[in-house]
Amino acid sequence: MSPNTISNDDVLPVRRALISVADKSGLVELGRALAELGVALVSSGSTAATLSEAGVPVTPVAEVTGAPEMLEGRVKTLHPRIHGGILADKSKSSHLEQLAEHDIEPFDLVVSNLYPFRETVASGASEQEIIEQIDIGGPTLVRAAAKNFGSVGIVVSPQAYPSLLEELRSNGGLRPQTRRRLAVEAFQYIAAYDEAVASWFMEQVGPQRSAVETVAAQAEPPLPPRVHPSFELVSSLRYGENPHQRAALYANLGGAAVLGGAEVLQGKEMSFNNWLDAEAAQGLAALFDEPVCVIVKHHNPCGVAQAATLADAYGRALAGDDVSAFGGIVAFNREVDEAAAKAMAGVFTEVV
Repeated sequence: MSPNTISNDDVLPVRRALISVADKSGLVELGRALAELGVALVSSGSTAATLSEAGVPVTPVAEVTGAPEMLEGRVKTLHPRIHGGILADKSKSSHLEQLAEHDIEPFDLVVSNLYPFRETVASGASEQEIIEQIDIGGPTLVRAAAKNFGSVGIVVSPQAYPSLLEELRSNGGLRPQTRRRLAVEAFQYIAAYDEAVASWFMEQVGPQRSAVETVAAQAEPPLPPRVHPSFELVSSLRYGENPHQRAALYANLGGAAVLGGAEVLQGKEMSFNNWLDAEAAQGLAALFDEPVCVIVKHHNPCGVAQAATLADAYGRALAGDDVSAFGGIVAFNREVDEAAAKAMAGVFTEVV
């Protein structure tokens, strides 16, 4: 092994990093911390501009490649001087010799996250605006670094920045197990991204059908040939259906937020049953136009009532089964007012 090579089982010193992110959360803090650790930063487009404006030393990608950004930013990092530096296996002297021959410096760390495709679709943007949010260079960077995890670290989430910096400070580099874990997260990240893009295209064009199938589909829409659900962790739950079971809440990527994006404002962590009952209660309450109250226990409604006010609706729903309502879930189809809150005060309720 050449003196300049490193084993894939070694701690990887981070001397040079490529940063190209759509989500700028924590970017400046990360850049400053890496610079303080002596890491040379290379960056592209708005990422480089953000770092430079904050006084963080950074080399623009164009200075590395010798080529300007092209096609309104569609081509920035797609260049051998970038991907050669990412994909070189540092345990192979032949790879390092080729880098030296072409005057390419290797990268030790890539930090990249992708254009907000799902958010753009959800915003109701036009087809052209959505297409422009299909990232090309970003996934290529992520895949290259994740494939070469033996020689490069890859970070795709701003939430990982603190642990990244802690490891660099504590170990002087990235441990092999850390690089492997980060690669797993990276491949999961781009798989979910690609699935979101594929699902959107499927919605636009539909499955390919023959003329006969097209006529039949007018009467009954065809089932999709493939289904690739993808879910993202929202939070850990207090317990599962039973107290001895573990559970977590996941949201369908690209789909509606859980309970319309509801947040736990006060109290202990929700359990699996809490979320299940809350979903059932909300779904039933949403069917009514007039003020309504729904009380659910163990996924079954034990009281449903309409009234002129929410307080009266709650009283009537409670009267339906005041025993089962203890420890139940209450849902309204209006914002809860003071009178309704006071009406509920005397009964233990898990979730409103």
